[in-house]
Amino acid sequence: MSALVLNNIGKDFGGVHAVADLHMEVPQGRITGLIGPNGAGKTTVVNMISGMLSVTSGAIKFGTHDITHVGAHDAAALGISRTYQNIRLLSESTVTENVMGGFHRHEKASILASLLGLPSSRRETAKVRRQALEMIDRFEMSAFHDHPAGDLSYGHQRRVEMMRALAMAPELLLLDEPVAGMNEVESGELGTIFSGLAKGGMAVLLIEHNMRFVFGLCDFVYVLDSGRLIASGTPDEVIKNPAVITAYLGS
Repeated sequence: MSALVLNNIGKDFGGVHAVADLHMEVPQGRITGLIGPNGAGKTTVVNMISGMLSVTSGAIKFGTHDITHVGAHDAAALGISRTYQNIRLLSESTVTENVMGGFHRHEKASILASLLGLPSSRRETAKVRRQALEMIDRFEMSAFHDHPAGDLSYGHQRRVEMMRALAMAPELLLLDEPVAGMNEVESGELGTIFSGLAKGGMAVLLIEHNMRFVFGLCDFVYVLDSGRLIASGTPDEVIKNPAVITAYLGS
């Protein structure tokens, strides 16, 4: 069953077709790849799925929901979480505080209870902190739990962003170049985590320039060029496709 279906979606910017007639499916329990040269429209697609950009044409379905014109807040409430090309962390807050921020979708205590410091709010805050520390341990970042996020290395900041996204307990995870700037050991460790998420039933859409990483993780890959789908299939099928070779290497 596909968690996400894009039915011929398009996005225009002042008459320029950034994405045109794109059909794509992201099933549960699988990592689906979306690749393409710089400027192919990959991040535009992610921004439309996550509600950060309006859709010009076509439709987006997430499970039983039509999310074509749903905003970012509502998309997150439905269980869609994402990371960004450019890291967006609270640099002066600790790693734990950043990760705790990802759990906000599940908080039940009212704002008033939080402001008054009522027992229900304190219990919930303690629970969220425990969950955040468990997540941090899972990503082997316990030694940095009390460090300001802005003082961490680039690779560690990427991990904090992943943890915050996963803290939302999403049904669909959108990864926009998650291993950019990482070495093979760092990217391999994250790849193991992503595979575990998919095996647990999560739908994962991976946008990445590291072809070895994509082809090593994904069962199915879509290829964009100039906003249009030029190929789709297994990694073996895609890598041999003449249109893909031309898009990356030129004719």
